[in-house]
Amino acid sequence: MSLNHQQKSTIFGQDPEIIKAAFSNVLSWMVTTFFPRLLPKLLPPCEHEDLHCPEEGRTKCVSIGRPGGMEQLRVIILKPDIMTVGYNLNHFCEPPFTTQICNGSDIPTDCIVLKNEYFSVNYADCTIRWGLYESAKNFVGWPIVPGFDVAGRIEAIPSETDPNDECNKGSFKVGDLVFGCTLFGAYSSRVLVPEIQLRRIPPSITIEQAAALPAVSLTALHALSLAGHFPGQGKYSNKSILIHSAAGGVGSMLIQMSKILGLHPIVGVVGSTSKVKSAKALGCDVVIDKSKEDLWKRASEVVGNGYKTIMDANGVSTLQQSYDHLAPTGRLVIFGFHSNLPMGRDSLNPFEWIKMAKKMGKMPAFDPMSLTVDNKSVMGFNLSFFADEKEVVSELFDQICKWLEAGLLKSPNVAVFDMNNISDAHTLIQSGSSVGKIIVKC
Repeated sequence: MSLNHQQKSTIFGQDPEIIKAAFSNVLSWMVTTFFPRLLPKLLPPCEHEDLHCPEEGRTKCVSIGRPGGMEQLRVIILKPDIMTVGYNLNHFCEPPFTTQICNGSDIPTDCIVLKNEYFSVNYADCTIRWGLYESAKNFVGWPIVPGFDVAGRIEAIPSETDPNDECNKGSFKVGDLVFGCTLFGAYSSRVLVPEIQLRRIPPSITIEQAAALPAVSLTALHALSLAGHFPGQGKYSNKSILIHSAAGGVGSMLIQMSKILGLHPIVGVVGSTSKVKSAKALGCDVVIDKSKEDLWKRASEVVGNGYKTIMDANGVSTLQQSYDHLAPTGRLVIFGFHSNLPMGRDSLNPFEWIKMAKKMGKMPAFDPMSLTVDNKSVMGFNLSFFADEKEVVSELFDQICKWLEAGLLKSPNVAVFDMNNISDAHTLIQSGSSVGKIIVKC
């Protein structure tokens, strides 16, 4: 499947979908603040929802019908034999919901039906709800069932498998306990997933811990690959690495993997004193608490000649300084823009959106000539666009499983919520105060 980008029309130079998202979010904020009794009128109906039958035996999922606030996180029951699906199966059905799958003959030969027990919540899910996540807009639209990480038992397999399909290893059986990724659709008790995107859960971790791992561990290892540290250890003499948001999901994986790959010193940056202990326990040689000390002054004291690698998911608040603190041959790897986006409970306040627009205007621009003369590299990626890169992601996943089985990689601490309390989970991750990973029980 090839997912090509097409030239989009704009309104005053802006993506029309972003303008619609901003309008929808401000409307949600206004109704929530001044007319809360009208909130149900902001919820678009879902044609696949079954309003009259009991939950037992049906797929339960979280559906978002339009951009907006917490009110858009609707827990619904789907009609019989319908489940959620990622966008990379759009040759079989349009996401986020399948057609009826009644038996094994209805299942694509390279897929399985997963009875999902837990999924994780990532910060990306908030941006999906706001209507600002590019791959979600491009490949799914509305409604959407967010989420990437799944963990549960295989409920059904195809009646026949295609022996010519290299992605179908035919290795799973009904009842196997597995974990993995789906390209959206994880906020669901039943998901249709390509087999190549799943692995058996190692005995060293629980199912809750397994649900916390796929997206953050794959992101971390691909980031280290772009930085030149995997596969195989880099040959450069400078092996220093600075990791922003070190106590978060991706950060906790980056610390451990950096240790495995022989990087040093490993310098972690956290935003509050409460996160220092966690970052040190994961393996940081130095932890910088930017709530108490000058981040870049301290970073320069630890590594005076610049960092070989800086991992940055903050965005506008740190990108320029991150680049400035690279050593020659250093690489800045970017995989998020948290500081560009609204944070906290007032995230839908129109003034926050004005601030966000101003921040976008302050994003640094990296001059190609300066990159060449300085011998520095800037790289960025988002794994949700990797539908065509099956082998790349599969090899990363295999390595992660080897490290888990060897006891070299540990799951982040998890906080578990119930699906019916999904808005509480979003509130926590949106606040920026969470440590480790947030997991939801289906």
